[in-house]
Amino acid sequence: MSDRITVGQLYTGPITPNLHNRSKAGETSTVPERPFAQVLEDNLLKLSNHAAKRLEQRGIELKTEQMHQIGTALDKAAAKGAKESLILMKDMAFIVNVKNRTVVTAMDTESMKDNVFTQIDSAVIIS
Repeated sequence: MSDRITVGQLYTGPITPNLHNRSKAGETSTVPERPFAQVLEDNLLKLSNHAAKRLEQRGIELKTEQMHQIGTALDKAAAKGAKESLILMKDMAFIVNVKNRTVVTAMDTESMKDNVFTQIDSAVIIS
C-alpha cells in the first residue's frame, strides 16, 4: 500500500464545470450565473452626478473606510426593507437610494443646519 496516488487516479471521469449549480438529479439549474463584474457592480457604492457635485462643492472627501461604512449601512437598511435612507456619519449626512446602492446627495455639518430631510423612509446612524 505504498503506491503513490496522483490526481488523475483519484477521479478519471469527465470533469464538469459548475458542479455547484447541479441539482440532486444531476441536472443543471435553470438560474443563470451572473458575471463576476455584475456581482461586483451590484455590491459597490455609486455616487450620482448630483452627489459628486455636492461632495466637491462642500469639500467633502470620502476615504475608502468611510465608503465601506456607508456600504455596510446600506446593507443594514436593505435588510430592513428601506428604499430611501438618511445615513448620518459624524459631521456628514447622505441620502441614499438603497435598491440602486447610490448616494443621491451629501451634506456637511453647515448644510445640515436647519434642514428638513424629506422623502426618506429610514435613517442609519454610523458612530
